[in-house]
Amino acid sequence: MDKYRIDGQKLLYHVDRVADWKRGENVYPVYIEMSPAGACNHRCRFCAKDFIGYQSRNLEWDMMRERLLEMGRLGVRSIMHAGEGEPLLNKHIADIVRVGKEAGIDQAINTNGVLLTPELAAQVLPHLEWLRVSLDAASAEVHKSIHVTHGNDFDKIISNLREAVRLKREHGWKVTLGFQMVLLPENRHEVFPLAELARDVGVDYLTIKPYSQNPQGVAREFESVNYEDDLHMAKELEAYNTEDFHVVFRVNAMKKWDTSDRSYHRCSAMAFWTYIDAGGDVWGCCNHHSDDRFLLGNLYESTFQEIWEGETRLKMMDWATNDFDISKCRINCRMDEVNRYLWGLKNPPGHVNFI
Repeated sequence: MDKYRIDGQKLLYHVDRVADWKRGENVYPVYIEMSPAGACNHRCRFCAKDFIGYQSRNLEWDMMRERLLEMGRLGVRSIMHAGEGEPLLNKHIADIVRVGKEAGIDQAINTNGVLLTPELAAQVLPHLEWLRVSLDAASAEVHKSIHVTHGNDFDKIISNLREAVRLKREHGWKVTLGFQMVLLPENRHEVFPLAELARDVGVDYLTIKPYSQNPQGVAREFESVNYEDDLHMAKELEAYNTEDFHVVFRVNAMKKWDTSDRSYHRCSAMAFWTYIDAGGDVWGCCNHHSDDRFLLGNLYESTFQEIWEGETRLKMMDWATNDFDISKCRINCRMDEVNRYLWGLKNPPGHVNFI
């Protein structure tokens, strides 16, 4: 039922670009993760970016308009607006996704959902491929505990998503709407109620994923969490699937909790994606944000093409490909499956012609 391959990788659908990379060419990223805002209205206990400090800064619209059009011309295929803060705090987010889509770049938003009012939803949903809400609970009490928020945010989120579903259906927009849960000891008992709630709200899917400790992260209370006793949920959750709704229980990701499980020895994925923070800095990897060895340049000072083809990035790529120790990386990072795929292409097993 994982029709969006959430628990896998999709670089195999970009074989032309992969072939160029395999020939040693400098290819432009298929995917960019972008942080329109640095501040956040929640303080999630599992936040992977807590070490950045929730800085009150936003990507400026005048700069972004130029860079988005440039990125589209250069062949960037997708942008997910998420990052170190809540993307909907950027007052220009509707313009950003609209112009990004007009530039030929697929747009997506990962949000906590509090600010997704019907008015804002009507502006952003027509231009998005998907919007996902990090809910992480089926009740206001557990949500407040995990997201460290106040008031009636949980009720606001559910109301906002019901209205977003209504708008989507009324206008026939193709945007996919989903909920996400990071599975933690505190919310294990809410997995099945959340599946029922998500189906009732009318979103297209619920994805349940494991926690992953960022080596730079300040919060450490969940770094020893284990999912061995939770895998049985995958089968049981199938009972909630319908023609219009499905649960993606990320068994594949939950089974990968040992660095020795990595089948690759170097990171090759940085050739195909990048991270842009709320200050305009471009990074080779979002998990090493603040490590200046991964800093490629700044969009306020240079064009994206100048950064991507510049000497700083080319030196970083050479160092990361040949010398960087990936044991320092986050286990189960976003690019883990991509790296397994690329390593297999460059280091094929025997008898590959016997297909």
